[in-house]
Amino acid sequence: MQRNDTIASVLAEGKRRLQEAGREEFAAELLMQHVLGTNRTGLLIKLPEKLEDAQRREFSKGIQSMESGIPLQYVTGREAFYGRPFRVTPDVLIPRPETEELVDRALARAARIWPAVDRPLHTADIGTGSGAIAVSFKLERPSANVTATDISPAALRVAAENARLLGAEVSFLEGDMAAPLEGREWDIVLSNPPYIAPDEAKGMSDSVTGHEPHAALFAEQGGLAHYRTLARTLPGLMRRPGLIGLEIGHLQGPAVSGLFAEAFPDGSVEVVQDINGKDRIVFCELSK
Repeated sequence: MQRNDTIASVLAEGKRRLQEAGREEFAAELLMQHVLGTNRTGLLIKLPEKLEDAQRREFSKGIQSMESGIPLQYVTGREAFYGRPFRVTPDVLIPRPETEELVDRALARAARIWPAVDRPLHTADIGTGSGAIAVSFKLERPSANVTATDISPAALRVAAENARLLGAEVSFLEGDMAAPLEGREWDIVLSNPPYIAPDEAKGMSDSVTGHEPHAALFAEQGGLAHYRTLARTLPGLMRRPGLIGLEIGHLQGPAVSGLFAEAFPDGSVEVVQDINGKDRIVFCELSK
């Protein structure tokens, strides 16, 4: 066995290629774990072993894709969210850790507002993308009746597949923002809408702007367009008590909380910071 046939040597070459391309070299380790079907501990154990030809070709192809800026998650077709593997494609936004905080905090508030865990809360996830919020909420609170919407048929196909693979009973509706939810009343509405202003694109990584769906990233009116739509439409859809949870850009706390304080004068609106101390979620709680 030649030294350049070992997993260690192939991995080192992949890291070098990514570094020279100005990409994150640690992604090579994650890609190798995916190729080998193992975790980091398993990878470390296997480093002296020979890499099979097919695995080497798969790894090299993945490195080539990442050199061009394609995110690792689109190369592997997977991203972890709330401890579960979600399928992702270029049709959906790659789930972020910040969105896990929205799910986690929404579950905690739901447990406080509706302590009876068997209550079938009517819950909606607007702009579901990969289905990460809707599927995770359903699996964590199985009694909830969860519906997810998206304007993209392709995104809904990915979300529905994730629900099937993870065993979550979620209903999916195609349409713009809250429009598919009209005609019913909802206990909980969650959303991670597009919130980046188009003029911010020039300061973003090309791995994001060049490969993730722009419709899931950018919004007009300085990134606030979808929040204004929700603030206008949700008052006619919410039950009492009720809970609205929205992920926001870290500079949008005052604007978004102001929109919902005006839309729900009887509600309690709060801006919540993420683990990094940045404004990240706006909650609006509605009492009876």
